[in-house]
Amino acid sequence: MTSREPADIARLKRRLSRQKRQIALLETIATEADGERRRAEERLIHDAFHDPLTGLPNRARFLDLLTRAMARQAEDRRLGFAVLFIDLDRFKVVNDSLGHPAGNRMIVEVSARLAGLTEPCAGSLARIGGDEFAVLLTDIADPADAVRFADRVLGALKQPFVIDGQEVYSSASIGISLGTTAYAYAEDVLRDADLAMYRAKTLGKSRVQLFHREMRRSAITRLTLEADLRRAFANGEFVLHYQPIVSLASHEVVGFEALVRWRRPDGVLVYPGDFIPVVEDTGLIVSLGFWILREACVTARAWQEAYPRETPLTVSVNISPRQFAEPDLVSQVRRIVEETGIDPHTLRLEITESITIGDADREVSMLSQLKALGIRLSIDDFGTGYSSLSYLHRLPLDVLKIDRSFVSAMDQSAESFQIVNTIMNLARSLGMDVVAEGAEVEGQIAQLRSMGCDFGQGYYFSRPVDRAGAARLLEGAQHWKPLA
Repeated sequence: MTSREPADIARLKRRLSRQKRQIALLETIATEADGERRRAEERLIHDAFHDPLTGLPNRARFLDLLTRAMARQAEDRRLGFAVLFIDLDRFKVVNDSLGHPAGNRMIVEVSARLAGLTEPCAGSLARIGGDEFAVLLTDIADPADAVRFADRVLGALKQPFVIDGQEVYSSASIGISLGTTAYAYAEDVLRDADLAMYRAKTLGKSRVQLFHREMRRSAITRLTLEADLRRAFANGEFVLHYQPIVSLASHEVVGFEALVRWRRPDGVLVYPGDFIPVVEDTGLIVSLGFWILREACVTARAWQEAYPRETPLTVSVNISPRQFAEPDLVSQVRRIVEETGIDPHTLRLEITESITIGDADREVSMLSQLKALGIRLSIDDFGTGYSSLSYLHRLPLDVLKIDRSFVSAMDQSAESFQIVNTIMNLARSLGMDVVAEGAEVEGQIAQLRSMGCDFGQGYYFSRPVDRAGAARLLEGAQHWKPLA
């Protein structure tokens, strides 16, 4: 018995040793697992408050920092602060032309430049989303300090970015809201900076705008207008008016341009300048644009049957940049042409020069597909945009419309007369017909005719009229005489 005890004790000791090692291993694993869990939690917390692309604080983190700044100011009113809302101008062009990976690289470059400005001046930088950034400046004693900082931002962003070996130029619109004890919530401060930024964009971009209360009232008015416009579309409150296009050689109405109006329930007629910008911003312009096209085609088809002539009446319809960007534009137009039965050769689609400064290959392709349907294409308001003359000849255009601002002034301004004459020569060299918009007096008609201009459109002939009014013009005579 005693001879076996040492062996039993030894086995017991070995067993206890193994158990101690196992316990130590389990404790080590548990410690490592706990550490990994804490690190995972920290990563989750970090990711919840930081932008994954730039590593900058995100909107939630920025609002937290702003809330703390507001609390400090509540305790000491001398601790002023300012919020800058920064939005890159025309960043969509970079994404559309170079692709989203290049756009992401540019966002990273922008954030690096902004970080270089904020670090020396007690500023907190965040990426709010997309191409939008926010800066919180603390210890602001004078509003001019915030404006001076914003000007430095504009200067830094004007320097070219090199993306995929290509120089890309950018600018920004900046809104500033100043911290006051009138604010109860951080979201309100950021919202007002955003409103000021939007105002900066509407004033021409690449500029700085301080927030004032009128902007908030304007924003509320705009929201009400947006809601009214959506109801107007659903309730069929939009109507078309038609302005005649007249041959300057024969004074014959050869066609009409369809122009949209909004007839409110109270009977007031609202003109495009008062609602089209909002319709475009909301995206409603796409649905409204195709409704206009269909309605105009139905009307033109009815006129062509009621007033037959050797050269059928034409109808011109504007295509907005938002419509032109739709991937199914060609199929939508084809469907409307087929369903309304209009001869596509009598349909004129009008684009603006702004469409011609984007993706050149896509634009040429889209216009060529529309042209293949038999439709004629016009460039509207020519002379006011930014189209390159070397690029213009690539576009399959048939008609050039001279902007009214030149035509209406050419009988009083030698410069306007020369501009119109130069545009006429350009159109002739490209084999395009010319429509002069804004012809208002007899002297302008005489000047246009002497230049060899084909067609005129303006108050000298007629203001835009409703469908019944246009029919009366057509019933007057096949060779309708312009108004005196």
